[in-house]
Amino acid sequence: MLRRAAAGGALVATVFIYLIASRGGSTDVSTMLLAGVGVNAVGMSGIGLLIFASSDRELRDLNYWMLGSLGGATWTTLIPALILVIPSLIGLLALTQPLNALLLGEGEAQHLGFNIERIKRFAILFTALVTGASVALTGVIGFVGLVVPHLVRMMIGADHRNLLPATVLLGTSLVLVADLVARLIVLPAELPIGIVTSFIGTPVFIWLLLMRQRGGI
Repeated sequence: MLRRAAAGGALVATVFIYLIASRGGSTDVSTMLLAGVGVNAVGMSGIGLLIFASSDRELRDLNYWMLGSLGGATWTTLIPALILVIPSLIGLLALTQPLNALLLGEGEAQHLGFNIERIKRFAILFTALVTGASVALTGVIGFVGLVVPHLVRMMIGADHRNLLPATVLLGTSLVLVADLVARLIVLPAELPIGIVTSFIGTPVFIWLLLMRQRGGI
């Protein structure tokens, strides 16, 4: 029930952010990002309130969720998440052609016959469903979503027909490797995955930023 509420909350928050950023039939991406920062601050305040009201056992579970772990993933919790994730991934793959057109710019994509606002709405919806279901199941696993798409783009280019499937495969592989490291590095205890991914992902992310500044990507 709590995981379903978390996934539903992610969708509600995304719709709220989208409505804030939409005006006159168009969506401003910069406004959406700023609205996301504001909604995230409210969400973190809610998490802080839960931390304050939690017992010691609940606090430990909450900390594990905030740092990410696959320990709570069972078939009982995985199947409802897959019901949201798989159709959403298929929907994103169906958007590869219009997403490629958007690389040329919104005006050019519109001249090619694509409905830009419709593409944005579906892309945001599918992304929210995938992210909400995944985070509700595993908790917050940092830097995978920031680093992996850029690495894949550097390796195989920006064609979304290849970029999206490769990002899913590489992201999944890295999470599994991080989970293995988290289970082995401090035996018999288990580190949260988010600690491992953040420890590795932070320097990689900074390197990507430096590469971008120098025009390398």
